[in-house]
Amino acid sequence: MTPSGYFLDHLWMIPLFPLVSAALMLFFGKQLPKAGVNVFCVGSVGLSFIYALGAVLQLLAADPEHRVAQQIMFEWLTPGPMQMTGGHLVRFVADWGLLLDPLSCVMVLVVTGVGFLIHVYSAGYMAHEGGYYRFFGYMNLFMFAMLTLVLANNLLLMFVGWEGVGLCSYLLIGFYFLKKSASDAGKKAFIVNRIGDAGFLLGLLLTAVTLGTIRFTSLGLPEAGGYSGILQSLEAAVHAGTLGYGAHVLTAIGLLLFVGAAGKSAQIPLYVWLPDAMEGPTPVSALIHAATMVTAGVYMVVRMNAVYQLAPFALDVIAVVGAVTAIFAASMALVQNDIKKVLAYSTISQLGYMFMALGVGAFAAGIFHLMTHAFFKALLFLGAGSVIHAMSGEQDLRKMGGLWSKIPKTATTFLIATLAICGAPPFAGFFSKDEILGNSFDRYRSLWFVGFITAGMTAFYMFRLFFLAFSGYSRADEHVEKHIHESPPSMTVPLMVLAGLSIVGGWIGWPGSLGGENRFERFLEPVLAGAVSETGAVKIAHHAKATEYLLMLLSISIAGAGIWLAYEFYRSKRIAPELLAEKWPRAYQLLLHKYYVDEIYDALIVNRVKDLSTLFGLFDAKVIDGVGVNGAGWLARFGSRVSMWWDKWVIDGLLNFGAKFLQLLSFPVRLLQSGMFSSYAMVILIGLVVLLAYYGHHMQTLLRGVH
Repeated sequence: MTPSGYFLDHLWMIPLFPLVSAALMLFFGKQLPKAGVNVFCVGSVGLSFIYALGAVLQLLAADPEHRVAQQIMFEWLTPGPMQMTGGHLVRFVADWGLLLDPLSCVMVLVVTGVGFLIHVYSAGYMAHEGGYYRFFGYMNLFMFAMLTLVLANNLLLMFVGWEGVGLCSYLLIGFYFLKKSASDAGKKAFIVNRIGDAGFLLGLLLTAVTLGTIRFTSLGLPEAGGYSGILQSLEAAVHAGTLGYGAHVLTAIGLLLFVGAAGKSAQIPLYVWLPDAMEGPTPVSALIHAATMVTAGVYMVVRMNAVYQLAPFALDVIAVVGAVTAIFAASMALVQNDIKKVLAYSTISQLGYMFMALGVGAFAAGIFHLMTHAFFKALLFLGAGSVIHAMSGEQDLRKMGGLWSKIPKTATTFLIATLAICGAPPFAGFFSKDEILGNSFDRYRSLWFVGFITAGMTAFYMFRLFFLAFSGYSRADEHVEKHIHESPPSMTVPLMVLAGLSIVGGWIGWPGSLGGENRFERFLEPVLAGAVSETGAVKIAHHAKATEYLLMLLSISIAGAGIWLAYEFYRSKRIAPELLAEKWPRAYQLLLHKYYVDEIYDALIVNRVKDLSTLFGLFDAKVIDGVGVNGAGWLARFGSRVSMWWDKWVIDGLLNFGAKFLQLLSFPVRLLQSGMFSSYAMVILIGLVVLLAYYGHHMQTLLRGVH
C-alpha cells in the first residue's frame, strides 16, 4: 500500500519554498531591508525542513516494505513508445517527479536541517557584507537545486539538480567577484566539474539505451504498469539472461557515472577545484563544499547501487580511488597554514572514506558517514568562520593562538567537532568511520590499512589546527588582538546545535557488538537489496566479537596516537616541527605545495591548451583572417584599383580625346566669341545678308520655272 498524508502529498513544496524566495531576491531583493531578506530566505529553508520532517515521519509510519512514495508532477520527456527491454515491455519516460524512500529521507533531512542552521549562521556572518540579498538569493537557489537532486525520481531530473548546484557553486565561490582569486576559483570549479558532468551524461544515456528507462524504481506508483524502473529492468534482464554479474555494459555505466561523482565529490584526479573553492564566504564552504553538494556524488552512486552491485570492477575502481584520495588529501592537510584549506583537504579525505566504503559494497556505511560528516564538518567550517570573524578576517593559523579563553563557545564546539572527525568515542564520527574500516577489513585488508593510517593522519592535522588556533599564546597582530570577540548568538547557537548532533548523531548506528541494533542499516536495507538477492549490498560487518573489539581498539589507538603527536609538536613543543621541516626540506615543500599537482596540470593540460589555442590563433590569423577575410578585402581593393585604372586610362582617356577633338572643332567658333555686342551685331547682319542672297537667288529660279 502506497503511504500517503498531507506532507507526502505535498513533496513538491519542499524545493518550492527556497525557489520562490530566490526569485524574490532576484527581482525585489535590492529594495528589501536585511531583516526582510532574512524572513524570506531563512524562513523558506525552515519551512522546507518542516515539510521534509513531516514527510519523513509519515513515511516512517508506513510498513517497512512499503516505505516508498513517488509524486509525478508531469511527464517531462516521452520520446518513445513501448519497447521490449530486458525481456519485458517498458515505456521510456522522464518525469518531473519526486521520490521519497529511506535513502532520500536521510538526504533531504541533512540538506534542509543543516542548510537551515547554516542560513541562520549566515545572517550574522554576512551582516556587514555588500550584496546581502544576492548572497541569500544564490544560497536559496542552491537549496532548490540540491533538493531537486536528492528528491528526483530519475537520472535526468537528478542531472538538472546536479547542474544547478554546480551553477550555484560557481556563483557563490566567486561571490567576491572583484577579488581575482575568487573569480578564478569559481571558473576553475566550473570547468573541472564540466569534465565530470560529461561522464555523468554519457552514463545517463548508456543507462537509457541499455535498460530502456532512467527512472530509479517503479515502486510507490499505483499506475506502475509499463513504467519500469532501473531496479525492475535489471531484475528482468538478469532473469532473462540478457544481462548478468560483471556485464561490460554495466561496468561502463558504473565507471561513467563515477566520473561524474569524482568531479562533484572532488576525488582524484578531479579534486583540484575544492581547495580553491575556499575563496568563497565561509558559510558557502560549510553548506556547499562540506555538508551537501560535494556529497552528491556519494548519493548518486548509492542511488544507482543496483547497477554497481552487478559491476564488481567498477566497485573496485571506486574503492581504490577513494582510498588513495583519502590518504593523499590527508597528507596535504598536515602542513597547510590556512584554516579553511586544512578543512578543505580534510573534506576531500573524508569523501575518499565514503567512496572506499561504497567500493567495498558497504553502501549503508558510506551514507552513514555522509550524514555524520555533514554534522561535524559543517560545525568545523562554521567554527572556522567564527574564528575568522573574531580575528578580523585573518585565516593564517600562524597568526592565531590563545583563543580558548577569548571565544569559549566557539572553542568548545570546535573541540567537539574535532573529536568527532578524529573518531573518538562516543562522538558521531567514531561509529561511522569504524563501520567503514570494519567493512574494508573484510573485503580488502590493504584498503583497511590505508584507511587506518589516514585516521591517524586526520587526528594529527585536526589537533594541529586546534592547538595552533586555540591554545598557547596569541600570535595575532596587535591591531587584530584588540578586537578579538565572541560571535553573536545568530552564529553561536547553530554551532551548539551542530555540536549536539556531532555527539549523538552517530548513536542511531550503534553497533551490535556494543549492545546496539544498528537501526540505520536496517532502515536503508530495502533500498540496498539489489536486483538479485545473491548480489545484495554488503552489510555492516559482523565479525567475531573479539575481532570487532580489536578493530575498534586499533581505530581508537591510531586516533589517540595522532592526537598525542600533535600535542607533542604544537602544545608541549617537545618535538619542534621546524626542525623536522629543516631535516626533510624536500618532503616538507612537496606537501606544502600540494605535490605540485596544479603546476603539473598547468604544464601538461592548461598550457598545452593555450599552445593549441595559439596554434589555432595563428591558423585563424594567417589562414582565416589572412586568406579569407583579409584576402577578400585585398581582392576588393585590387578590383577597385583595376576599375580605377580603367576609369583613368580608358574611360577618362577617351573622354579627354573627345573633349579635345570638340575643342578643335569649336576653335573657329571661339574666334567669333569676342564678348563685344557690336561684333555680334555685325556677324548677325552679315549672316542675314548671306541668307537673303541665298534664298533670293533660289526664289528667282523658282519664279522663272513657274512662268
